[in-house]
Order: sequence, then structure tokens, then C-alpha cells
Amino acid sequence: MTKVLILGAAGQIARLAEQQFLADSQVELTLYLRNSQRVADLKSDQVQIIDGDTTDAAKLTKAMQGQDVVYANLAGQNIKVQAETVLKAMHTAGLKRLIWISTLGIYDEVPGKFGEWNNATLGSYLTRYYSAAEVLENSDLDYTIIRPAWLTNKDEIDYETTSRHDAFKGTEVSRKSIAALVVKLAKNPSESVRDSLGVNKPNTDGDKPAWY
Repeated sequence: MTKVLILGAAGQIARLAEQQFLADSQVELTLYLRNSQRVADLKSDQVQIIDGDTTDAAKLTKAMQGQDVVYANLAGQNIKVQAETVLKAMHTAGLKRLIWISTLGIYDEVPGKFGEWNNATLGSYLTRYYSAAEVLENSDLDYTIIRPAWLTNKDEIDYETTSRHDAFKGTEVSRKSIAALVVKLAKNPSESVRDSLGVNKPNTDGDKPAWY
């Protein structure tokens, strides 16, 4: 049995990951979010739901008890503070494995005109998300940071990955693909440990995502 704590459990990628996790009876989920009613439909013997904020270290630590993997699907102006609180709670709970969703461009790793466009479009968002990733990279956690390309709602699982020091590839990827990668990493906890994965759909290179 694999026990997964999902932070930010009502996010679009998280909801897709939850569907994929729950197809496996050997997975138990704990869903942690600010408004638990948003995922009330998932409550079952396989799913526990906790109403909480990711800056509440005590509540977060309690939620982490007995878990195997933490999957953080978080956002916000205070993303660095959230990363620091998650790290503190994981230390207190004795947990090591973390899957963290970030964004492309935090290392200025996106080449060419697309990189210029991405930097100009995301601006200070990149600085905030880099500072959160840096908290994890300077920790002793068994983290995997996921940096998706621009996200689509296409009903497909089609992706490739690049590592921390590689140039980013492609311009887009489906949320369903990112969810599939999260599920794969949670079930294979020794894979891509202490790496930061760029994730894109193959053959989507360009100066900007196709729909812009």
C-alpha cells in the first residue's frame, strides 16, 4: 500500500492525478486543501480529506503522519513560505519523499525566442517559484521538482523530460501528462530523486505555445 498526501488537492493537475491514483486499489490518498468541500465527492475508504492551510506547520505535520509520499500542487504569492513550511513539517514527521510542481523557466533554462517570451510573460512569477525550488534543493529531502511547459487540457498522456541542467524542450504539455508523471514517481519513489524535471510534449518547439 502506498500512502500519498496531496497538498492543494483541488488543483486541476491534482484532480487528474487523483483519478489516476484511485484506479489503483493499492493507493490511499489524503487530500489537504483550504476548502475541503471542493473534493468532497472523492471521500471514501481510500480517501481521507483534511481542511487546512499549507502555512499551518502543526496541522501539516499531523497530516503527514504515516504517509509515504507528499505531492505538492501549490501556488500563490507566498509559495516560498509554503515550501519552507512543507520542509519543516516533513522533517518533524520524518518524511523524505516530495514531488513538487513548479514551472518552466525558473533557471533561465528555456532557450531562444520562446525563452525570451516566457521570461517576459511570467516575469516575477519565475523569481518566486525559483526561490521555492531553492528551498527544496538546499534541503536533505528526496525531492523531485516538476517544471511543466505551458499547460493544455488535451485528453492525452504524451510527454518527455529534461533534467536540471538541460535546455528545456517544447512549448506545451497536457495537464493529464503531468498528472501521469506524478503518479509514476509516487509509485516509484527512487526515480528522479533530487532532480528537477522539465516536462514537455515532444515536437512542440516554437517561439511560443501554438495557441498564442
